[in-house]
Amino acid sequence: MELREALRQISEIRVCLSRGEVFRGYRSATVGCSALIGMIAAGLQPHWVAAPATDLGRYLLGWIAVAAVSVIVVAAELTWRSDRNGPGRSREMTRLAVEQFSPCIVVGALLTLSIYRYAPQVGWMLPGLWSLVFGLGVFASYRLMPRQVFWVGAYYIACGCGCLRFGQGENAFSPWLMFISFGGGQLLSASILYWTLERPDAG
Repeated sequence: MELREALRQISEIRVCLSRGEVFRGYRSATVGCSALIGMIAAGLQPHWVAAPATDLGRYLLGWIAVAAVSVIVVAAELTWRSDRNGPGRSREMTRLAVEQFSPCIVVGALLTLSIYRYAPQVGWMLPGLWSLVFGLGVFASYRLMPRQVFWVGAYYIACGCGCLRFGQGENAFSPWLMFISFGGGQLLSASILYWTLERPDAG
């Protein structure tokens, strides 16, 4: 029992130490790649679904595919770096980062499903709601990231409010909503990751 208690305390100490460090698993190249994917998808949106208001399922299918590809790209990068570094603090920090951000993905998926199934008439709100939920996920991960990441969360929240304010009526489902919110947010994230963690003279 004493050995088990000692191992538990060691595990808790490692978690606390990990929370005090900056997580370096997210890389500017993969985050920038997700921005590029989102911007290209926004440009192609009028071609895959001409009238999202009357074909919400097709609209959602396209953007869910974009989200899935982006998650797979980032997850592959995290898994590769975690495996390369082996067991230890790096793997513990990767686990913490995933735990902190995962709830926003789950909530976003449930929110999307609920609106599609039970309230498709308010489907125009989804780009704004996605941006708000993503911003909350960024803030949830903020403690592990460079302090400048605060502005990424603020950007997503501002875009979410802007989408809800201006993305209705004739502007509902406009490709610019996702281009500016997701594409712009991911570009901002990639820039901050590069300038704070990856450039040669970064601290």
